[in-house]
Amino acid sequence: MFRFYNNLKGDKVIWAVVFMLSIFSVLAVYSSTGLLAYVEQGGNTEFYLLKHTAILLLGWALIYVSHLIKYTYYSRLSTIALYTAIPLLLLTMFIGTSVNDASRWLTIPIINIDFQTSDFAKLALIMFVARMLSRKQDQIKDFKSAFVPIMLPILIVCALIMPANLSTAMILFATCLTLMFVGRVNMKYILSLIGIGLLGIVIIVAILYNSPDQGRVGTWKNRALTFVGIQESSDLTFQADQAKIAVATGGIIGKFPGNSTQRNILPQAYSDFIYAIIVEEYGMFGGIFILLLYLILLFRGIRIATKCEKTFGALLGLGVSFTLVFQAMIHMAITVGLFPVTGQPLPLVSMGGTSLWFTSLAIGIMLSISRTTETEVEMAGPVPAVEGNVPAEQQNTMEDEK
Repeated sequence: MFRFYNNLKGDKVIWAVVFMLSIFSVLAVYSSTGLLAYVEQGGNTEFYLLKHTAILLLGWALIYVSHLIKYTYYSRLSTIALYTAIPLLLLTMFIGTSVNDASRWLTIPIINIDFQTSDFAKLALIMFVARMLSRKQDQIKDFKSAFVPIMLPILIVCALIMPANLSTAMILFATCLTLMFVGRVNMKYILSLIGIGLLGIVIIVAILYNSPDQGRVGTWKNRALTFVGIQESSDLTFQADQAKIAVATGGIIGKFPGNSTQRNILPQAYSDFIYAIIVEEYGMFGGIFILLLYLILLFRGIRIATKCEKTFGALLGLGVSFTLVFQAMIHMAITVGLFPVTGQPLPLVSMGGTSLWFTSLAIGIMLSISRTTETEVEMAGPVPAVEGNVPAEQQNTMEDEK
């Protein structure tokens, strides 16, 4: 085991974080799918355990393969990926599988797998924005030649994702704004964009408040009004209330693995509310430990970005780490009632297919940047000893030898 660990390339801390999150994922999914197994699989509780483990192992394979590819190749693939993602998002809007008035999945007919196109679009857009920012550094302050070509794809992709998954669109938009800030885009353009966004939110809220309670718009309206306390709805607060009960009854050390009671009551306990089950079974210590793992992932992503000498690699590493951790924080905030309920899985932990696989690809890209940076440093060798960077003691010895 240790020999395998030593043979892994890239940031070893990230590998360790991924391993620990995977362990929690298997345990939490197995514990939270008991009722689903009885309803859908006739009581075969091992079905979802084996299915999720297989999906997780394929995710690990994607991490391993993608981390062996030099990260500069992702720059070349980003344009193709973005031009593929936009038509897929359009197809999802019109012929996608609809659940709760939201079309988020395309079903691949031959293998009958649901493909969530927004997960692919997120990664494609982050790679494309990192590429454009790195290529436009010479004219990065110019509105027409830099800001517009970068901003247009962001607006298009986020607008296509927003009708079915508003929270994902907001996370992606915030990630892109962060990359633009780090990439030295003119601050007045970014602030203007934020102002337009805030104005848009006010307009959307006004429309929601005066719109009928139908379709996806009605769902947004009811969730927002219920969250701020303007209206009461036991149906909409049921998930949030049950999640709070799970967190509250977990206590300090929890009920221990497999002893959750809310897993049979809380809807989507294995995906959108899996953090509540973790806190219930592992207590406050378990919840804090999961939080620390994601913060470590963010810290290592920032460290990789600062060590990478190429602008594209630095921005790409920062972008993928930020979006993963931001999504995790939103998931946790929803669980404890800080945000209104949205469909955000916990990266690398929640049960899923394409979501987990594209998360694995994102982590593999981070490790690819780290591996390539380490290889370049090793090939460069030690820094030549010149008077400006030789320690004082060694300089004194050199003077004595003269």
